[in-house]
Amino acid sequence: MELEDVLARIESRLKVLGLSAHAASLAAKKPDAIRNLKRAVKSGDRRGITTETLIALAPVLKTTAAWLLEGVGEPGTGMLAKVVGKIGAGSEILPEYEQIPPDGLFEITVPFPIPEDTIAFEVEGDSMWPRYDSGDVIICWKQSEDAETVLGREAAVRTSNGRRYLKRVRRGAVPGTYDLESHNAEPIRGMEIAWAAAVQAVVRSGQWQRFDKTTGREQTVQIPDNG
Repeated sequence: MELEDVLARIESRLKVLGLSAHAASLAAKKPDAIRNLKRAVKSGDRRGITTETLIALAPVLKTTAAWLLEGVGEPGTGMLAKVVGKIGAGSEILPEYEQIPPDGLFEITVPFPIPEDTIAFEVEGDSMWPRYDSGDVIICWKQSEDAETVLGREAAVRTSNGRRYLKRVRRGAVPGTYDLESHNAEPIRGMEIAWAAAVQAVVRSGQWQRFDKTTGREQTVQIPDNG
């Protein structure tokens, strides 16, 4: 690998994310990683940077170690997901769509690569047990999908009246309408769907951490015990 290219890719991600090299290194638990890389490039020291360090830096920089190392893949494919709502009783997602800040409620790190436009919803309470536990995070791709493409699947949906749910989508009795089903709530029938995003993955409680963009650090999250 060319150290100059690795450093250039790291610095490009720092700029995009508005992070300092120091904050990113601390978040990766490699306090001197980027500073040492800059020194190596400046001095011509070819010992480089370890793959272990790149793996640690990648989620902080919202990318992958492969992209940092060799430029493989898309730079924005990383492991930070934007949580844009919480799923409570009746599988309803709150707050209302218009009340969500542009950056979401908060960001979390997840233990696998995801597209940059990923959105997430945190399960709150036990209303979705046994399918989901409180503290689980539901991962969806952000692109809006036609309701027909999510038939029979669990999906985050926004209905024509502005309500948002995580439900299994079934075809309704009237053309152009859909029934929304979940484990612990009565079906909602005959709804028009304005937006849908199929569930792509679930990150279980305890397998994710909240990410603080101001410090570049993960925050320990205490999951309530509902047992």
